[in-house]
Amino acid sequence: MTNNLIDHFRLKNEKEEASSVIETISNGIIFRGTNLWILIFAIFIASLGLNVNSTAVIIGAMLISPLMGPIMGMGLGIGINDLALLRRSVSNFSFAIGVGLTTSTLYFLVTPISDAHSELLARTAPNIYDVLIAFFGGLAGVLAVSSKMKGNVIPGVAIATALMPPLCTAGYGIATLQWNFFFGAFYLFTINTVFIALATFLTVRFLKFPFVNFLDKKSEARARHSITAIIILTLVPSIYLGYIMVQENRFEKSVTEFIEKEGRFENDFLLKKVIDPAKRTIVLTYVGDGISDTEINSLQKKLAESGFGKAQLSIIQGFAWLKGENQLSQNLKSVLSSTSVELKKATEELDSIRQAKDFNGQSVNELQVLYPALKNAAISETYSRPSTSDSVILLAVLSFSKPVSKNDKQRIADWLKVKYKKENVKVVFD
Repeated sequence: MTNNLIDHFRLKNEKEEASSVIETISNGIIFRGTNLWILIFAIFIASLGLNVNSTAVIIGAMLISPLMGPIMGMGLGIGINDLALLRRSVSNFSFAIGVGLTTSTLYFLVTPISDAHSELLARTAPNIYDVLIAFFGGLAGVLAVSSKMKGNVIPGVAIATALMPPLCTAGYGIATLQWNFFFGAFYLFTINTVFIALATFLTVRFLKFPFVNFLDKKSEARARHSITAIIILTLVPSIYLGYIMVQENRFEKSVTEFIEKEGRFENDFLLKKVIDPAKRTIVLTYVGDGISDTEINSLQKKLAESGFGKAQLSIIQGFAWLKGENQLSQNLKSVLSSTSVELKKATEELDSIRQAKDFNGQSVNELQVLYPALKNAAISETYSRPSTSDSVILLAVLSFSKPVSKNDKQRIADWLKVKYKKENVKVVFD
């Protein structure tokens, strides 16, 4: 019974020949020709997906990405002590990183959409859970490559380990000069790389792949120490960030439960709550009849007694603003008052323009009665230069069908002075 159960976990019968596995992985590390163009297109697709916040597009980019090849090549090269394979893997992987960063940076430099959506933000705060995903994803990937029954594991591993999105997010950080995006995303990319390679190394040794070159004791110890140092340097920050994430999640959950229990007030409705675990701030927006200072102080006291002593609670009351009980209400009234004054002034100016237009029309009609030869007339107030205290003048441009005598010109100018009650009148006879 026990032996039958253990047989379910044995890999020996399904194990692919080591030479075949090594050849398969070795063929996947080269970035030249087709493989290189596939990488570039995958980077563009992933960048587009991050840009428009489309999970489906990002998944598509991860499915066609060839980045897993050189990472598994590095793990295999260390595992079988094939230094030539390791060097080629590192070289090709470095080249792929350079191409990926350049492509994504160029894309985000030219795209008109520059906002950071949730898919981008999700790649900037790696933690211990990303380590676990990369490690177990890498185990699944290398086991699939090493097995005769490969199935459809590799596409799933490409999605789970998510190598493409953080590389594109790092390019976004460069393009927008947001270095926190770059370092956070590139650290996530490094986590994925190191722990996929580590999973490959452990699997290769577990399956007892033959060494290409045998190490002496000293070289073996040095290699083991180097691998351990790389793992620790990658692992420790992710553990710390994972701890911070867990604490923030606990804080948000606890505060939500507290609000559900204690944050209820008669005739008031909780419209919105904003909880910032990093800053430990809580902003609650209520609408209704209004919450008294006594009730607010009581809620803050209960919050402190519940273990949230350092948390800052702010309460915003929606409909209470209309009662003038809030500074924002005063500011709003001031803005409304100022707007009303400006609107009244604009209305008066518009009425003045309309009245001037009607008056001018009436004046022209009277002139045509006095002087039937008048064909066209344009009358308006204007300014002379250089400006003086009485620089405003009345300008009239008149066109007649026959010449106008000097006396008539003077009579017209005098008539305009009386009609418009202006001393400064300039008449141009066209």
